[in-house]
Amino acid sequence: MKILIKNGLIVDGSLNKPYNADVLIEEDRVKKIGKLIEDSDIVIDANEKVVCPGFIDTHSHSDLMILDNPYNEIKIRQGITTEILGQDGLSMAPLPKKYINQWRSIISAFNGDSNTIDWEYETTKNYLSIMEKNGVGLNQGYLVPHGNIRLEAIGLEDKKANFQDVAKMCQITRREMEAGAFGVSSGLIYAPCVYADTDELIEICKVVSEYNGIFVVHQRSEADDIIESMKEIIKIGRESRVKIHFSHFKVCGKNNWQYIDEALALLDEAKREGIKVSFDQYPYAAGSTSLGVILPSWVHEGGTEKLLKRLESEEVRKKIIADIKNGIPGWDNFINFAGLDQIFVTSVKTDKNKDTVGKNLVELGELRRKDPYNATFDLLYEEENSVGMVDFYGMEEHIIKILKRPEQNVCTDGMMSEKPHPRLFGSFPRVLGRYVREQKALTIEEAIYKMTKKPAETFNIRDRGEIKEGNIADIVIFDMKEIEDKGTFIEPVQFSEGIEYVLINGKVVILDKKYHSILAGKVLKRI
Repeated sequence: MKILIKNGLIVDGSLNKPYNADVLIEEDRVKKIGKLIEDSDIVIDANEKVVCPGFIDTHSHSDLMILDNPYNEIKIRQGITTEILGQDGLSMAPLPKKYINQWRSIISAFNGDSNTIDWEYETTKNYLSIMEKNGVGLNQGYLVPHGNIRLEAIGLEDKKANFQDVAKMCQITRREMEAGAFGVSSGLIYAPCVYADTDELIEICKVVSEYNGIFVVHQRSEADDIIESMKEIIKIGRESRVKIHFSHFKVCGKNNWQYIDEALALLDEAKREGIKVSFDQYPYAAGSTSLGVILPSWVHEGGTEKLLKRLESEEVRKKIIADIKNGIPGWDNFINFAGLDQIFVTSVKTDKNKDTVGKNLVELGELRRKDPYNATFDLLYEEENSVGMVDFYGMEEHIIKILKRPEQNVCTDGMMSEKPHPRLFGSFPRVLGRYVREQKALTIEEAIYKMTKKPAETFNIRDRGEIKEGNIADIVIFDMKEIEDKGTFIEPVQFSEGIEYVLINGKVVILDKKYHSILAGKVLKRI
């Protein structure tokens, strides 16, 4: 199969200035670039359109969905051709059989749940093999989640890992890295990751470093304690020699915006020291996660069953409310930095509570005729802690400041739900439409670099992220005058506009703006 792309404006991903040229694709690779006359099976006229590499989403939560519905049209429609799964330390594998039911309830707010898949795969090798057997719509890479590693080694208890525990975690990490994972992720605000100390993470990351892997981390604090939190992660990079990548980098809450410059200065200091550091960012002033994060970490100990038992107690509820109002040192208190009126329910598991979707926690209290705290606890209890949320935390000027940093690449961090964060549908077009075309915060070549070659280099993804002869033909063609995200926080489920063609591994998946359901992707593994 030969495909000829004619007359396009090539933004090749490398920070080179855009140039006009044709691109010839043979099978799955870029064969020639220049002014070409070639016999081809398909000719695409890209006149007045941008031709660039496929976008790489370095923070995705398609881990479960990709087994039930491998096509992933949502991501492809915004030009994403590769995504990295296994985020926030909580994902699909490894998963010992005895913990399947507990773990499904823990990760359901991030990845959803399914009764149609076979959960008894146990290891990353087997999980990736299922994807390879089923086929995938776009390219999928995987990070080993620290929470899964800890689960297999010592369960869900809040305990300091001893020497034998850490040795077992390192052994598990090595096994999963050998299966082709690109690194390890952790979510240090989520149980059981939150129970780990710095030394445990350093030892795990020493193993990751042996494989030239990356440590991708939702750090312990993105709010009051962000400076100390960043120092911990940088220490891990220093002592393990692992590459550090901060997930969805931001500073949350008006009271903490004063720390932005100091936080960015820490990145500069780390680089001067020789520590490899990077981060991803979604271009919105609101975040999205499980509503259960409003509960202190001690409430999560032992898993969902014990959490629900605690919520049955009026005395325990009083203690939770006191901890939320008074704070706990080192704990990111979402209600404190966002506010009850700026946290909105985005998804529930049962029809009983569908009326809560779209309501903030103050409105939830009014709806249930209770105070917001107990109304929220009731919702978490009734939904078995499987509730999604959006929280508003930042300002546009901060988004731009972080967007322009050299360590930055773009991501979605999109979680599938009934009323998801609009980033699921629009992160990449939003950067191009809003921050390149409208606000001119970046040039087009800078933005494309941050979506393509920068993440490919950060995660050591070979032969992708740049349009050059010999590279894999993951390609997006879009209209710079039209590209924009359409989803809002009120109506987030809207495809972006302006993406006209998408090629994945040389196969045309979007043709003249029309999506074609083919499984063109590959399961990517660390080489």
